[in-house]
Amino acid sequence: MNLEGRKIIVNKSSKELTELLKSPENYKEFMPDGLQKFETRDNGFKFGLQGMPEIALKIDEVDDQKAVLRSASSSLDFSLTATLNPIGENQTEVQMLFEGKFNPFIKMMVEKPLQNFINTLTDKIEAYK
Repeated sequence: MNLEGRKIIVNKSSKELTELLKSPENYKEFMPDGLQKFETRDNGFKFGLQGMPEIALKIDEVDDQKAVLRSASSSLDFSLTATLNPIGENQTEVQMLFEGKFNPFIKMMVEKPLQNFINTLTDKIEAYK
């Protein structure tokens, strides 16, 4: 299952975004309003949203072209990637991409909430100062 967020322009250099996305505690800024729990870990974070199970993510790879988060649970196989495309000295095009391997039943249950989550992350990153 692949989902995409809309492409946005962030008024930060890709270097600034890379530094921001390396630190687990910074991801709290981008979480949806229904956030009920947020815990940082050595290389990632765990969060809980209203009406959803808690999700643990690890920061797998961050460079000036992308930030890749992977599921920290062995029972779920997915990644969330933010592509970073510099378009100027202080502007970067960002797009969220979700890739997951789910059975058809799970896919049916999670597809809409996941797309909403990606859309919210995109909106929060776009509004980030």
